Amino acid sequence: MAQAAEALGTLCGVYLAASPWIVGFNGFTTLATVNLICGVALAFLMGGFGSAYERTHAMSWAAFCIGAWTIVAPWAVTGAVDTTRTITSNVIVGGVACLMALVLALRGVVGLRRL
Repeated sequence: MAQAAEALGTLCGVYLAASPWIVGFNGFTTLATVNLICGVALAFLMGGFGSAYERTHAMSWAAFCIGAWTIVAPWAVTGAVDTTRTITSNVIVGGVACLMALVLALRGVVGLRRL
């Protein structure tokens, strides 16, 4: 289950980085930059869990924070970037990223109890 959550979280990061060009809001420079930076960070973070998951599950809070920021970013960044496309894309990918981070965090807690 942890590998599936990690893979889906990594895909969320890749999509988040490319979403301004996929969804078509690359003209909103501030949100496009935020999504690119957060997407790359999320992809690297979630991808890194697979190589040493036993030691890195406690870092899933960082992935949760990136997902939560992704949800609120259309309203928090400067400029009028809160359109239907940006809100829908960011809320869905941010929600999935938060969910995958919680799954990884819970998997780490359950795994620690078994030791």
